[in-house]
Amino acid sequence: MFFPREGEVMTEPTLHALDWPRIERDLDAYGAAVAPNLLAPDACRALAALYPDDQSFRSTVVMARHGFGRGEYKYFAEPLPAVVGALRQTLYRRLAPVADRWSAAMGRADRFPADLDAFRALCRAAGQGKPTPLLLRYRAGDYNCLHQDVYGALVFPLQVAVLLSAPGRDFSGGAFVLTEQRPRMQSRVEVVELGQGDGVIFAVRERPVEGTRGVYRVALRHGVSRIRSGERYTVGIIFHDAA
Repeated sequence: MFFPREGEVMTEPTLHALDWPRIERDLDAYGAAVAPNLLAPDACRALAALYPDDQSFRSTVVMARHGFGRGEYKYFAEPLPAVVGALRQTLYRRLAPVADRWSAAMGRADRFPADLDAFRALCRAAGQGKPTPLLLRYRAGDYNCLHQDVYGALVFPLQVAVLLSAPGRDFSGGAFVLTEQRPRMQSRVEVVELGQGDGVIFAVRERPVEGTRGVYRVALRHGVSRIRSGERYTVGIIFHDAA
């Protein structure tokens, strides 16, 4: 488990302390897995406190203006906050082999470099040069419609969201929801319960599923249910950059 304090940077050994066999099993079975205690409460509060500081961000999105739901989010400008950059680097290195395995299972030719900087160089070559980590804020009545975070032709198949607020104290409602649509079947819903500082690793748009006729691709979307009271802050770690 990893409990960084404000200003600390995640290291590879602490990341490896997570139960990765269980995380990979959950990803394969459900398309989502909880990575507990990625951030300590003081680090969560420090990140949430950045929200009013527009100089930390490159753009702001008001969801209602685009039909995305209700609430706001802001994309971080570079350089990213140290803890966000560290999470992005170290989680990418651990998830790249899973991404390769999924890609091969689904018959895709995509393979991903072992290092995030090398992957981002591919993004820039594809015309995707804008950083995508973001900070989301929801207030009472806000929600996020089901969607996929695809910003161009080059997509890393996994992403991470870390809950910065404390359920039951800072807000109520606001569950993370994942849906998947299997061929010729009704949609399945996965509700992921998170505590403050917990991360959820999940599929961006599809995952491989073993069927009676071999492996097929299952489409997924994610969102957040209605906030009933308080404020809910989340940091999103997306590995591919935007066009």
